[in-house]
Amino acid sequence: MDFAFTPRTAELAAKLETFMKEHVFPAEEVYDRQISENDNPHEQPQVMRDLQKTARKQGLWNLFMAHGDLGASLTNLEYAPLAEIVGRSLIGNEAINCSAPDTGNMEILALYGTEEQKKQWLEPLLNCEIRSAFAMTEPDVASSDATNISTSILRDRDEYVINGRKWYASGVLDPDCKLMIVMGKSDPDESTYRQQSMILVPMDTPGVTVVRDLPMLGYHDRLGHGEVLFENVRVPASNMLGEEGGGFAIAQGRLGPGRMHYAMRAIGIAERALEMMCQRATDRVAFGEPLAKRGVIREWIARSRIEIDQIRLITFKAAWLMDTQGNAAARSEVAAIKVSAMETAHRVVDRAVQTYGAAGVSDDNILGRFYSLTRALQIADGPSEVHLRTMARLELKKYTPSKENAR
Repeated sequence: MDFAFTPRTAELAAKLETFMKEHVFPAEEVYDRQISENDNPHEQPQVMRDLQKTARKQGLWNLFMAHGDLGASLTNLEYAPLAEIVGRSLIGNEAINCSAPDTGNMEILALYGTEEQKKQWLEPLLNCEIRSAFAMTEPDVASSDATNISTSILRDRDEYVINGRKWYASGVLDPDCKLMIVMGKSDPDESTYRQQSMILVPMDTPGVTVVRDLPMLGYHDRLGHGEVLFENVRVPASNMLGEEGGGFAIAQGRLGPGRMHYAMRAIGIAERALEMMCQRATDRVAFGEPLAKRGVIREWIARSRIEIDQIRLITFKAAWLMDTQGNAAARSEVAAIKVSAMETAHRVVDRAVQTYGAAGVSDDNILGRFYSLTRALQIADGPSEVHLRTMARLELKKYTPSKENAR
């Protein structure tokens, strides 16, 4: 395993570092202010449109896309450190058109979409002319087991009819959101993993109702996490994504690389939180000396550095395995980074909050939002317990009962 940056990654990393320092970090407060001033808090603020223009001019656009000539065609290992760099800001991914759920939606459209679907939906997404949403999780079932989903997608001649309720459909409140990718059950009588399908649902389709915007621990995301009701929603049969019954396999393919992206972004969050903690400890004086001289603070800083470096290495390993042996070979490592990266980022942010004291739980800095996000992401894209279950099952496959203990 060689984790040295390729020349292409090194060049892009340097450009991204400069872009973040000169454009993204200074725009964070402007972004929040413009959102508060907009009539619709989910409307993209002008400062983001300006950032995206700059990113495109600098060649920092669609870096996540690894399929054909649609993006930068970076490997997972090449993209991983870039995801960390932009992950240091909550608006970094959006600035370079590498934010969820569009990233996953664009990847599966590239892999499974027809030429007509790509022209209608993928090209505008790559150009950031529209946004999209992904609707999988449901309020009435344990969606950590995707076979539980109950939204129906039933064939009626040359159409599919969709009925059900989704929630935490990410991206659905953005007025630029024109497309939802919906996962539902198309044949309850099929085998367990062939019952589900994914279908493309334009947002303006009759019968689609966005019921409410859902917060995450009190914070409302700019793109929105919506509860969506589908009542006899009819779309053409040609809107099926891939083949009928292929939804579960598509979901697994979508979530694997996505979890690596999430992990690297979480490392970016942890790095920024550690930086803030160190600066605060250096600047803040209590009981006659800087907090940085206190043993407990130094231990937090040291442990944070160890833990961040550990998860970065295992994430690089997962990315390397995905590149060299395929996603299936990296199942255990991908599960590991989803758990460890989120937990580590949350732990480091928690230490930073404690170091900041009252300011850490205020809205005067970014730590509260980091805290909320890193906690929520221990549930999103599969809760930690499901990934630990996967890891344990794969580990136990290596063993058989020993003969001496068989009786």
